[in-house]
Order: sequence, then structure tokens, then C-alpha cells
Amino acid sequence: MITRSGAFVSGQVLRIGTRKSAMALAQTDEVARLLRASAPDLAVDIVKFETRGDQDQTSKLLRHGGKGGAFVAEIREATRAGTLQAAMHSLKDVPGNEETPGLVIAAMLARDAANDSLVLRPGLSLDTLRAARGKGFMIGTNAVRRAAYLRRLFPEATVIHYRGAADTRVAKLDRGDKQRLPGGGEVGPADALVMARSGLERIGMTARIAHDFSVGEMLPAVGQGIVAVECAETDWATRARLAGIDNVQSRLAAEAEREVLWVLNGHCNSPIAGHATLAGSEMTLRASVLDEAGAGFIEVTRRGPADRPRELGRAVGMELLEKGAAEIIARTRVEEH
Repeated sequence: MITRSGAFVSGQVLRIGTRKSAMALAQTDEVARLLRASAPDLAVDIVKFETRGDQDQTSKLLRHGGKGGAFVAEIREATRAGTLQAAMHSLKDVPGNEETPGLVIAAMLARDAANDSLVLRPGLSLDTLRAARGKGFMIGTNAVRRAAYLRRLFPEATVIHYRGAADTRVAKLDRGDKQRLPGGGEVGPADALVMARSGLERIGMTARIAHDFSVGEMLPAVGQGIVAVECAETDWATRARLAGIDNVQSRLAAEAEREVLWVLNGHCNSPIAGHATLAGSEMTLRASVLDEAGAGFIEVTRRGPADRPRELGRAVGMELLEKGAAEIIARTRVEEH
């Protein structure tokens, strides 16, 4: 691990761990800015990690235990050990179907844009891609959820495995690089990528967005657009500091969305999506389960009191199960054996 400043600061210091990607560092810088604004006497030291998912830019994330194992595990271990006081995560990378003994998400920042966006290689227009329904074009993504939606939106396109940090993926697209495959060989080059708008915003690349998918077109990943800060459950001093930057609306939405994952026992290879919005005292939660081929599709929308998010999430998850979600999720577990 490497400290952003190169050395630990004496006095009151909060060490926060993060992945070393440009997007992760931008998110962590925002956490640090908010912490310093709420406590001017606090020194924030950013500690960069090269996680297993960063080191291995070829394999599917399932090999590392999903997003949790690929991007979260090492930083969590350092937080449990006391090397760090806090850990920054993109909430969509934090598994929602498992307990996290000894840790607690003590802050969630105000939600950035939750939707996905389409990025095109130079020379390709959105009209051309749409007119062809994707035929003859390759669209890259590593997310099974995005792949499932792409096969519904562009049924003639070839959806290919595509890995890398946000800025790295765009650079590979522009250069026309091929993507190495987990079992050997290569695929591509890609003609387009699907990426989180919030990530593109964080790294200053919104000018590359050719199309913003609406929630109706492509329902976001659970927690997408929310930055989460985790700390030790019994570190009351850090919990108190982080509580000062916690956003209530983000937390309510996240609790509803993540409850769906908990009910469904969704895993990293399950195309599960969920998005909650608040309007006054009411919350609307929309969630879906798809098979990766895009053929099987179940979606549920419910409304309820905003101050009872888990209850709403549980109801949506149970309705998805009643409509056959368990069978779709079971089929996606084949690769785990």
C-alpha cells in the first residue's frame, strides 16, 4: 500500500484506503474534502491499494469471488486489522448478500448519476449503431447485468468481455486494442462500451458519452452512483466523523436496493438491477432479474414510505421470487461449480 502523501501525518489523522484507479482516487478525494470541511483539524491520509481485480485485467470477476473479492477484500482486511481507519468503496462493488463481520458502512455520499452511458469509438455514430440494431458491431462490458440489457437493446450486436479501469477502457477503445480472454485468446476490438455515467463524470470524460441510458432502458446496478465509506464497527470515533458526511437520501435508497439483493441471495454473476427514488415521504423502488442472454426478464415496481426502505426492498424481492427470479439466478450459478 502507498500513502497519497508519501508519509503518515502526525496529529489527528484518518487513514482511508482506496483502489488506485483514477476514478477511485477522485471519489476518495471527495470523501477527504467533505471530512476536512466538517473537521478542519483532521488530516486525511489516502492509502492506495492495487487489488486483485486491478492486478488481473483479464479474468472474469467470478474467479476472485466477484466484485467483493476483486475490489473490496484487501482494503476491508486492512480496515479490520486497524491499518486503516476507513475504506472507500463504490457501493455497487460491495456485496449485498453477505454479512460483513466487524465492519459497518458509516457514510454514504450524496448519490451521483445512477444511470449507464454508451461510449463509442471514434468515427462511429449512434445513428449507425441503432440502424443496424448492433449488427456487425462489438460492445464491451464486464457486467453481466449490462450484457443482459444490451442483448435486449441491440439484439444483433456481439457483446464481448471487456475489463479495465474507466480511463483504461476508453483508451483501449480509442486505440482499437483487443481484450485478452480468461481462457486464452483475444476478442475485439470493441466498437462501443457501456459504462457508469458517474464514473465518467469523476474522471472528466463526459464528453465521450454518446447516449445516456434511461432507467427504463437499462436499470442500474444496486447502489450505482453511491460512494460508501466503511470502518470498524467498534471504532466509535471514526464512526462519529463519518456520520457527519452521511447523506440520508442515499442511505435510504441504498437500504431499499440492497435489501433486494439480500432477499434474492444474488451473487456477482446474477444480472440483478435495482433503483430507488424518493419524492417527499414516498419511495419508489424498481428492480429486475434477467438471464445473461436477455431472454428471461422479470421486473417489479413498488412504492412505500421512504422511512421504511428495507420493508419496501423485502416486498420487491419477494415479488421477484414469486415471479420466478430464483430459477433465473440458479441458472447463473453454473460457473461457480
